[in-house]
Amino acid sequence: MAQGSNNNDAFAGSAAQFMQNGQNMMQQFMDYLGKAGATAGALPPPAVDPQALTALQKQFMDQQMSLWQSVLNKQQGQEPAFKVAPEPGDRRFSAPEWKDSPIYDYLHQAYLLNTQYLKQMVEVMPAEDAKSKERMRFLARQMADAMAPSNFAATNPEFIKLALETKGQSITDGINNLLKDFEKGRISMTDESVFEVGKNIATTEGAVVFENELMQLIQYAPLTPKVGTRPLLVVPPCINKFYIMDLQPDNSLIRFMVEQGNTVFLVSWRNPKEAQGDAGWDDYLEQGPITALRVVQEITKVKQVNALGFCVGGTILTSSLAVLKARGEDPVASLTLLTTLLDFSDTGEIGLFIDEKGIAAREATIGKGGLLPARDLQNTFSFLRANDLVWNYVTGNYLKGEKPKAFDLLYWNSDSTNLPGPFACWYMRNMYLENNLRVPGKLDMCGTKVDLGQLDMPVYLLATREDHIVPWQSAYQSTRILGGKVRFVLGASGHIAGVINPVSKNKRSYWVNDDVKKDAEGWLTVAEERKGSWWADWADWLKPLSGEQRAPRKPGNAKYKPIEPAPGRYVKERAV
Repeated sequence: MAQGSNNNDAFAGSAAQFMQNGQNMMQQFMDYLGKAGATAGALPPPAVDPQALTALQKQFMDQQMSLWQSVLNKQQGQEPAFKVAPEPGDRRFSAPEWKDSPIYDYLHQAYLLNTQYLKQMVEVMPAEDAKSKERMRFLARQMADAMAPSNFAATNPEFIKLALETKGQSITDGINNLLKDFEKGRISMTDESVFEVGKNIATTEGAVVFENELMQLIQYAPLTPKVGTRPLLVVPPCINKFYIMDLQPDNSLIRFMVEQGNTVFLVSWRNPKEAQGDAGWDDYLEQGPITALRVVQEITKVKQVNALGFCVGGTILTSSLAVLKARGEDPVASLTLLTTLLDFSDTGEIGLFIDEKGIAAREATIGKGGLLPARDLQNTFSFLRANDLVWNYVTGNYLKGEKPKAFDLLYWNSDSTNLPGPFACWYMRNMYLENNLRVPGKLDMCGTKVDLGQLDMPVYLLATREDHIVPWQSAYQSTRILGGKVRFVLGASGHIAGVINPVSKNKRSYWVNDDVKKDAEGWLTVAEERKGSWWADWADWLKPLSGEQRAPRKPGNAKYKPIEPAPGRYVKERAV
């Protein structure tokens, strides 16, 4: 009896501690906001409505007491009357060890309550504007994710069980994993030894037919007995590498393009080193799509090509076409933009921490020359989905001592690129901060004023419904900016999975609606959902624009002889 009493006393102590932890978490968050505001020279955050605060605190304490009583009742064989469930998709506490022990059962539910309390507190706190409120929500989520009991050895029952079962070997393996990642300077997300670019990833056959300081131009070998006379130029993002579009043969968008009878050319951006650290936005336009279009025209002997841009590659491509239009040139017959922003009014969470002070600081350090390191970019993108791309691997690699599984997408995700400082600063200021690209004649690029409304070719716009990098409603705004007839398609899933969705797997779905006069939500309300991949829809759209059929030719010509096999040297250069 005394032993049971001791257990209950210990449990009561744990309950009291976690109630206090919730209050401490909130206080730490408030202190952080105050310090951040002081550092930025902002006014102190407005005071919370006392009545709202009191009501929220009372609700929090009542829920904690209900949870404590519920777990005690469960110990006595009664059905719990009060439970706190994780949000959909949160798998951190799915292992049975979190529920088998009353201490860990209470611990993880109390944490979820604390997290709810923090989020609710943010909602009752005044904010200067909508962006400030979103920034508060983001910071609250980062703090809550970092403080999860699953992240710490002492509060993770899976760690303890595995350590006992392996007689400490899992701890040794975890320490070794941590030391290896310290050497690499990043968290391992996959077994990188399994993959090699050009060997079992990025293997679509072709050749580099041109190169300059910033890019190589790849021409892919034909896979059909006939091809359209009008080739297709692909401009991927210069943030990360192009082979997200050419991972394995069964999920390669590049290979699919070639299989549809297109002569496909692709810009493979260089991973910049110090020698390229002075490159700016205009350099990327001139030495990227503008040069690539000229070379493609000369190799294929056509006046117009089809062009496709992905993410920031689409922004670069569209800007390049606007420059050429201003020069009186019209080299593109159709334009495809995949998850691309032209209107940066709403940039999602990436834009929350791009402000005048931050950009001015970067302009003062790397704006005239230097590199924005790949590590900075990768950390930024990873913390947008911290539980999936950070803490999940902290727990698995370091606490459990597990070796990450081989996954081509995560291999690509870890293969980040640097950016030249002048390019990055210009891009952040003129796009994310000032949103200048959408304004006709506002920006001077390559010595000329640009107006995207002058681009009157047919356009295929793809956005994805759960995109946290390019919100689909923002991508939809391109229908208001470009001058040509637009087909807007909305894919399921996110920024990558929604784009790399092979027809052969028949997964997910997409929405179509020919009427783009309505606003984004109005468009979706009456859009038709179709099962499967958007790839087939795009291929049907592009086919009439690809010209007459003819026999294919080998990559290059007498002037542009193949330099080396695809995927080329540039894409194999890893950031240090």
